[in-house]
Amino acid sequence: MMSLPDQSAPMTAIRWPAPAKLNLFLHVNGRRPDGYHELQTLFIFLDHGDWLEFEPLPGTSLLTLSPAIPGVPDEQNLIIRAARLLQGRLPSPMGAHIRLEKVLPMGGGIGGGSSDAATTLVALNHLWQAGLSEDELAELGVQLGADVPVFVRGRAAFAEGVGEKLQPVEVPSAWYLVLKPDCHVATAAVFQDPELPRNTPRMTLHNLLEGVWKNDCELLVKKRHPEVANALGWLLEYAPSRMTGTGACVFAQFEDEVAARKVLARVPEGWDGFVAKGENISPLFVTLQQVSDWGIAKR
Repeated sequence: MMSLPDQSAPMTAIRWPAPAKLNLFLHVNGRRPDGYHELQTLFIFLDHGDWLEFEPLPGTSLLTLSPAIPGVPDEQNLIIRAARLLQGRLPSPMGAHIRLEKVLPMGGGIGGGSSDAATTLVALNHLWQAGLSEDELAELGVQLGADVPVFVRGRAAFAEGVGEKLQPVEVPSAWYLVLKPDCHVATAAVFQDPELPRNTPRMTLHNLLEGVWKNDCELLVKKRHPEVANALGWLLEYAPSRMTGTGACVFAQFEDEVAARKVLARVPEGWDGFVAKGENISPLFVTLQQVSDWGIAKR
């Protein structure tokens, strides 16, 4: 579970959450001339994710991240890239030491990198006193990835376009068991694959919420990655299950935590999984509100 910030600690010692997300459905409506895809999807947050700490460095543009992510240079690291984008909006130089506690798997389709980037934008905007609005942060975020704005805005949302057109929604409370098959699924490879379905008719939000939820990427990813097919097949024995995003993670919904944990206890040895509660309000948004209130109270 993602805990609330310790208000007795200095603001720079606050652990900022970068929560996971699930796509409860994902429809691919078509491909644009620029190569991007038109989508319809429903995002919710989970109370489970990465953690980041930030130490602002006034008077310098130095950015450091520890521990470094193996195989990911700074120019590709979404945390560093997010911080550099925000630096470009500052009137005077500011840097930061950033510490990452990585919990979410890479290539899992649950938003690890995008969530880390959003948390970096939101936290450093506050700590650097940059003063950017939520809309401005979301505009920076979309330069890093289509999923980043939903993490910046911090509300469960119905997304259209390439994922940038967001409409807040309220999803009934539920618990989720998430499994991460032992494979890495590259989002770009999925969307470039000629066998990806790209013709699901666009629907109204009302019809989508009342209909049967599916993921248009699932059949293709199962074909390319048997590990995903195996995990889905196993999980379907216990509850309706599907893949999130472009994979590789798969999930099942349960009415309560006890039921989800009973199934987690039966997960085959060697498989990774976790149980988390779905949230309509992101833990990052809750932390920002608390830290802002705490900062005002301490002045």
